[in-house]
Amino acid sequence: MAMLTVRNLPDEVHRALRVRAAQHGRSTEAEVREILAIVVKPETRVRLGDALAALGRKIGLTNEDFEILNQVRDKTPAEPPRFE
Repeated sequence: MAMLTVRNLPDEVHRALRVRAAQHGRSTEAEVREILAIVVKPETRVRLGDALAALGRKIGLTNEDFEILNQVRDKTPAEPPRFE
């Protein structure tokens, strides 16, 4: 796991973190991890796979549609890039 050091944290912010951690029954370090996780990975974030699946359902795509697409798509292997 990665480590993170935060320098020059104002005393009042550190105090508020300690109080908040105590309210939640965890260490200050655990509280900071929880806060960071909530902020950078919110539950309401858009997940591309879920969004694409919902779009497919909305327009009525079926497994048969995908089978047809697989039958007609070009299966020729791609040419590797040339760096000449």
